[in-house]
Amino acid sequence: MRLPLLSVVILIIISALLFWYVLRALRTRCSSRIPLKFGRIMIVVLLALVLYVICAPKRSGDDAQLRSVMWALFAYISVFVPVLLYVVLDLVSRVPELFRRHRWKWLGRVGALLALFSFGAVWWGALYTARHTEVRRVEVYVPGLPESFDGYTIAQFSDFHTGTYGTDTTFVSHVVNEINALHPDLICFTGDIVNRRSSELRPFTSLLSKLHAPDGVYSVLGNHDYGDYLNWPDSASKAANLEELKDMQQAMGWRMLNNATDTLRRSSGADSIMLIGVENVGDPPFHTYGNLDVAYPGDLDDSNTKILLSHNPAHWLDDIKDAPDKNIALTLSGHTHAMQMRFLGWSPAVFRYSTWGGLYPDNDGASQLYVNIGLGEVGFPARIGATPEITLVTLRKK
Repeated sequence: MRLPLLSVVILIIISALLFWYVLRALRTRCSSRIPLKFGRIMIVVLLALVLYVICAPKRSGDDAQLRSVMWALFAYISVFVPVLLYVVLDLVSRVPELFRRHRWKWLGRVGALLALFSFGAVWWGALYTARHTEVRRVEVYVPGLPESFDGYTIAQFSDFHTGTYGTDTTFVSHVVNEINALHPDLICFTGDIVNRRSSELRPFTSLLSKLHAPDGVYSVLGNHDYGDYLNWPDSASKAANLEELKDMQQAMGWRMLNNATDTLRRSSGADSIMLIGVENVGDPPFHTYGNLDVAYPGDLDDSNTKILLSHNPAHWLDDIKDAPDKNIALTLSGHTHAMQMRFLGWSPAVFRYSTWGGLYPDNDGASQLYVNIGLGEVGFPARIGATPEITLVTLRKK
């Protein structure tokens, strides 16, 4: 408990110093008192939001309360970041004053413009980007791919976090239509369909049951799907919640690969590839429920072409990449969200995962990983440059 409390105290102190600096600048540089009064009101509101985020229950409140916490945190961040940018540049603009020269007023103005731009960009990410999908088309060259699977298409989507939408079906309906319009041979969902509990999925089951592909819709579980982020009255309630989630996906017509394998065949029946699915295999602090040996009880080094669905890309990094005893041509993952921030192809997620989004080969190209950056949000309800992603993977014979 000490580390989170210390982090909160540090954040409040930094915020207080930043806001004090801005108020001081408004007092000395603005002839009108209106901006100063508005600034004081904003500071009171922002500090109230911080207190609400700190005090509101995260693991026991209902879904509506969780969404309100997300929006309160987002509103605070949307002001804190621009203020930080402005203060840093304005402090730099005052460096000449140390040598008894005039302040670089132009740099202070640049700081103000940058602050306004970042404020607008953050809210654009919440009100626009978060609900406008991008279809990314990727060709994956697979050694030993059966001839009849050359050109085989897989639509991958991930990290829906349906609890974020409440009962609003607009975005989910859009996603279903987008995926069906791609006419893929196979549809795969790579985990985190809810935030905390199975009931979040209920308003969307009829829509998601409309997903269609000749070889079906397959899914695996992600770290959020197990109910680990909610305080349950007992272990039986938590287990029942997970079973309900599985039942709903099966009722939607999805085939769940919970540490299991299915065989995909072409119409002739002569050629086939193996589709493997594991339950969540995570790096700390995420729990591990998956077992690749159980999912594929045969020899992983056999000649079958294998595609693995595994929510967390750390599984590929730790256990599959450059592993001579695991002949898995392609792993499809999600989980990272690109931290819901991406700028010119770069994301701060790189500090947590070296494989945060896109296609990654191992050293000899025998095994590849594709990380989908997801559709939904968790933590804060915005995607700043990290557009919700639907991936259309086309397999090519190498």
